[in-house]
Formats: sequence, C-alpha cells, structure tokens
Amino acid sequence: MEDKFFDQCGIFGIYSTEIDVAQAAYLGLYALQHRGQESAGIAVSDNNNFTFHKGMGLVQRVFNEDNLNNLKGTLAVGHVRYSTSGESRIENAQPVVVQYKKGNMAVAHNGNIVNAQEIKIKLEEEGSIFQSTVDSEVIVHLIARSKEPNIREALKEALKFVKGAYSLVLMTENEVIGVRDPSAFRPLCIGTIGNSYCIASESCALEQIGAQYIRPVEPNEMVVIDKNGLSSYPLDQPQKRSMCIFELIYLSRPDSIVFGKSVYLTRKEFGRILAKEHSVEADLVIPIPDSGIPAAIGYSEASKIPYDMGLLRNHYVGRTFIQPDSFFRSSKVRIKLSPVSEMIKGKRVVIVDDSIVRGTTSKEIVKMLKNAGAKEIHLLVSSPPINYPCFYGIDTPNREELIAAKYENNIQEIKKYLGADSVHYLSIDGLLSVMGKDSSDYCLACFNGKYPVPPTDFQNNVLQSKC
Repeated sequence: MEDKFFDQCGIFGIYSTEIDVAQAAYLGLYALQHRGQESAGIAVSDNNNFTFHKGMGLVQRVFNEDNLNNLKGTLAVGHVRYSTSGESRIENAQPVVVQYKKGNMAVAHNGNIVNAQEIKIKLEEEGSIFQSTVDSEVIVHLIARSKEPNIREALKEALKFVKGAYSLVLMTENEVIGVRDPSAFRPLCIGTIGNSYCIASESCALEQIGAQYIRPVEPNEMVVIDKNGLSSYPLDQPQKRSMCIFELIYLSRPDSIVFGKSVYLTRKEFGRILAKEHSVEADLVIPIPDSGIPAAIGYSEASKIPYDMGLLRNHYVGRTFIQPDSFFRSSKVRIKLSPVSEMIKGKRVVIVDDSIVRGTTSKEIVKMLKNAGAKEIHLLVSSPPINYPCFYGIDTPNREELIAAKYENNIQEIKKYLGADSVHYLSIDGLLSVMGKDSSDYCLACFNGKYPVPPTDFQNNVLQSKC
C-alpha cells in the first residue's frame, strides 16, 4: 500500500436534454479518478427506465464505446470507489441501483456512516437483506422503508438516522438529488453547462465537461435537479461545520475549487507558512511529486532557496504492482520515483511533502537521495503530525502504524527512523492561519483526536490500541 491517505469515493450527477449524459458522467469520473481506483459505475435514466454499467478497475477499463452507447437518457449518476468501508468486490461497486415500491433509485455516496453497522444489524433483524457490505446500502434501505410520500421526504427522513460523513448523489426516474451532511465533511459542488446542471465531488470534474462552477452544496442542504432546473431545500439537522482539512492538504486535485478555496493556492500557502516557521540552511528545494509540488514552490518562494525537480515520477505506474522479493523490496519506491543525481549531488537538500503517514515511503526516499549524493536531507512537511485515524471516509491505518503516534511526536526519534538530517512539520496554528476567518470550520481530528462525530465502540477500540 502506498504511504498516503486515500479518499473513499468520487461522485457525479447530471440532468440534461442537451448533451449525452453518459459521456458527461464518464468524463466527470475520469477527472475524479484520483478519488477511487478500485471500481467505477454509471447509471442512467430516460425518465422511465434505468440502465447501468459498473465494474472493477479504472474508469477507462470499465467503460468503452459500446457500453457507453447503451446508456441512453437525460439523467445520470456516476461513482469511482476506493474501499474504506466494505471489501473490494463487484457487489460493492456503486452506484447502488435498486427497484422498490416507489420506482427506481440509484445512489452514489462519498464518506463514511459511523453508525452504519448498528443500523444494518437492526434492519437485518427486521427482515432486510443486504447485497453488499458498503455502508451506502444502509441509506438505500432506510429510504425504501420510509412511508413518506416522495423521495425527497423519504431521503430527508432516512438521513435523520445516520451519523458521520455523507455527500450523496441520488437519481430517480426524473430527478437528480445532491445532499451534504450537516458537518460538510466531504466536498460536493454544483455546475452548469448550457441550460443544464450537474453535481460533482470536485470542480475539476465540472471543468472536464466544460461546465461552469457555481458554488458548493451547503452543509445540511438538499439540491434537486429536474426539468425545472435547480432547486434547494434545507434539512433540519443543524450542526457545526467540520470540513475535512485533508481535502486541501492532499486528497483533492490541485486544480479544483474545494470548500470554496483554490486547492493549488492553498497548498502553496501552506509551503510559505512552513518556510516562516522552519528556516533551514540549504542549497535546493525539491518536492516529492506530485502532491508536494505546490507546497515546495511556496516554501522556495518564501525561503529564497532555489526550487527544482530533483525527483522524477514515473506516471505509467499504477497504484498496485507485483510486490518484489526481499532483495528488491526497496525498489517499490524507486519504481515510482527516481533522483536526478547530477542536480542533488553534494547539495544540502530540502524535500517537501504534504504529509507523512507511516513513514515507510519517506524513509526510502531519504535513503535514495543520500545514495544519489545529497550532502544533507531536510524533510519539511506541509501539514501537522498525523496522530489519529479518520472515521469519515478516508482510508487510514490503525493508530499504532502512524509514525507520529508511534514515536509520540518525538521529532528526534522520527528523524532517526527516517534517516534525515532534520524533520519539520507545519504547526496546526500555521495550517489554520491559511484558512483565515473559516479556520474553525475544519475537522482536525487526524491531528488532535477531537472527533466532531463521536466514534462508535469499535472505533474507540481502534483508538485505544497501544502505539
């Protein structure tokens, strides 16, 4: 596994009589591929019948011209998945498509329902049968059981029972509905293309199809797209905002607008603040590509230390490949990254990364650069130390695997393990200074353990694991 956090999913929805909605969903999911690489799916409605296709693997492998041509209609929802809840198998691929007493429904979900297991147990005791192990199916069952007269009221009722993170796109025969949870953990935004509207996890998906970004879906808001255009309905579950700060640190694509902020410019500013907090005497600033690039540029500009690409990334490597035997074990990092020896030989090098999770990859990179001739290696991290797992839709290791928690934030021990000459993290105060007046609206649980939605008993056991 790569030593990074991964978001669970990317979602997309569109209603249009002007363009091919299946093609639009395909392109939107292509832009959201970084949010999930294990499965992909698209469901389409022609205002009467549903057709859908989903499969395991990347978007370009799951879909081709033939199966896209079979998806005809005016409404579509799409989903890419990386499993944090539920196993990696076709039954767990989304959208979840069902036929129930009120018609057809397709649901695509990004996030994690923290009380999904207890709801599922109760529903099973009452006779419900589940086809998958994803928490998203819990929401489908709650909607199907509702006695409310329409899908909007049924969804509104269902969401009163769930706790945690959910950005949802739901499709019926004639409408697309988008919802964000009261805490607004995961992103969701609205765009327009011609006279049509669409919804996506990130604005990069809107730009991919030529749509114009309008605004985020607000926390505790339900937006409906149908033949009459876009309408908005508030939900009655007010709660303090707790937007995931890691969307801006690493998860989202740098060209996106997330939570109303430019991801690229935010990451660049993290680097500038990092340089103000930690001045290092060095000859060169290099990023760990690709996620460390904006922060490294910001660090270089603020520190006046020259910036260059001392590490090159092989973009033809997927997330998984055959694990070599013990003799070649360290080549796992070298397959993806390689040093430009002529550039770094004999120099004091600052390497900038967005985060350190387990530290295994960072350790190999430091070793690689030292072997390439670097005189000194100073590792600068544009986020605070990660001390706690996330329960809101990010794949994170158990706490005992997190390097900061393992060494109890002892920088000297972390430095020794990584083999670097120095290690410096951005402070929480420095991070929040970039957020400005909205700084209190972000979830920092992975740094400080203050969970906005209380963990379940099982999750508390994970937290109490010895480091």
